[in-house]
Amino acid sequence: MMSAIQDFLNSITLPDSGFRMIAASILLIIIVFISRALLARFIRRTVLSSDLRRRWLVQTRNGLLLVMLLGLTLIWAQELRTLALSIVAIAVAFVVATKELILCVIGSIIKSGARAFTIGDRIQVKDFRGDVIDQSLLATTILEVGPGKLAHSRTGRMTVIPNSIFVSEPVINESFTHDYVLHVFTVPFKREDDWRSARLKFQDVAARNCQDYLEQARKYMARQSDIRGVDVPSVDPRVTLQVPTAGEIHLIVRFPVRADKRNFIEQQILADVFLDHDFSAKKIAEKASE
Repeated sequence: MMSAIQDFLNSITLPDSGFRMIAASILLIIIVFISRALLARFIRRTVLSSDLRRRWLVQTRNGLLLVMLLGLTLIWAQELRTLALSIVAIAVAFVVATKELILCVIGSIIKSGARAFTIGDRIQVKDFRGDVIDQSLLATTILEVGPGKLAHSRTGRMTVIPNSIFVSEPVINESFTHDYVLHVFTVPFKREDDWRSARLKFQDVAARNCQDYLEQARKYMARQSDIRGVDVPSVDPRVTLQVPTAGEIHLIVRFPVRADKRNFIEQQILADVFLDHDFSAKKIAEKASE
């Protein structure tokens, strides 16, 4: 039994370098403590002023502690270097493995700090567009609106967007003014069509559909201008022209509307204009022949 214990103790060995570092560390600590005791005794005997004596005792203690820490660092420098490299390798591996999670947290901080949007806002980021229904530290959930960037009807699909996308992609908030928004849609015409009459008709129908709440929208936008410190454009319905190509003319219809009614009012305006009116070049030719 005793021989087995003896064999076990003999099997526990450390490298010679390990013994030397441990011995050096113990010797350094002993020397520091002895030096501190001797210096403290010397200071108590020779320094008469209590304030000066206390100051010298504190400075001596701190100085010897610093010497001990520097000495231990020099003794164990190689092992500390190895440990530091291991820690760095572990940290790098951790960052690589959790890169997306870290980016999601950073993206959440960015959108919260910038107040980019809130629950209920309609946003567009990259190819995703919809109404925000939930936010968390890692993801933002929206109800998709589309199809495309011009439609305003919900498709019934839910999209979960990782917050990491907000680190590198701009966010368009279509509900920046919340209650009332300036809604815009485009109506394309060929150059030979009767786009002049169409422009007047759209202007008239848009004004008629907005007249019930136009004054409320004007006051709301003025209040938002004072609160946010930005200039809000006129809320009166307007129809402007755009020439994307040589053979086309687009009518840009802009009007104020409640955020939850923009699709309804847009469809109402389109129906009122095109229900009884044909602005095509063929129709113009028929009227000219009559």
